[in-house]
Amino acid sequence: MTHRQPALLREQLLGRFLYGAYERRLVRALQDKPQPHHVAVMADGNRRWAREAGFTDVSHGHRVGAHRIGELVGWCAERDIELVTIYLLSTENLTRESEELDLLFDIIGDVADELSRLPFRPRLRMMGHLELLPESMSQRLRADEAATADNDGIQVNIAVGYGGRQEIVDAVQRIVVENAAAGVAADEMAERITAEAINDHLYTSGQPDPDLVIRTSGEQRLSGFLLWQSAYSEIWFTDTYWPAFRRVDFLRALRDFSKRSRRFGK
Repeated sequence: MTHRQPALLREQLLGRFLYGAYERRLVRALQDKPQPHHVAVMADGNRRWAREAGFTDVSHGHRVGAHRIGELVGWCAERDIELVTIYLLSTENLTRESEELDLLFDIIGDVADELSRLPFRPRLRMMGHLELLPESMSQRLRADEAATADNDGIQVNIAVGYGGRQEIVDAVQRIVVENAAAGVAADEMAERITAEAINDHLYTSGQPDPDLVIRTSGEQRLSGFLLWQSAYSEIWFTDTYWPAFRRVDFLRALRDFSKRSRRFGK
């Protein structure tokens, strides 16, 4: 052991102690405070994290980020949050190089498999155009969704092949098709396209809108994520890249949420 190693060890132990103490302080600060029922997360920054960490293969960022998703769902479950929506792959992402996409498909499939086996029995719902994915991939995701359909734990929405504008278009088209099939006249159709009707035909139909939207990596925009549902959501941005996102960051987001006055446009 070199002269420097004992000092490094002491620094590491001190860092862990201080981190643990701060985490416990945050947990105490959240006692009896308002908390979200639905948390939506834009897990962004995997590739940038890998590059800045010195990895030439950016897929390492995707793999580390994938592991973080299971941890996030566990953090939400332990806080009795009822629903979490995770944005994993947008329709725009489908234009990336095929080699990276194939890797992403495998990683997302592994994430869904892992979530389906968690001991607190989450229920998975897939959101997006799965038909845009390779058939084997879409079947894998649907199988995990079906396998967890009767679970009684936290609900987990997985947004894959998802676009917020397309979701609204899909909802309106469903309303039109349903009303046309019911014989509703064209001049009456417009009256049936209401905010309530659109809400009932979104991918999140039957679920509450997100109370809190978290985006990592320093980007401060929604990028088409839950455009309709997030109209009155509280937004929390952090510069932290998703693979480096820790439980203490999640608790800080909840603390910030608990201090906000939600007026819902009033």
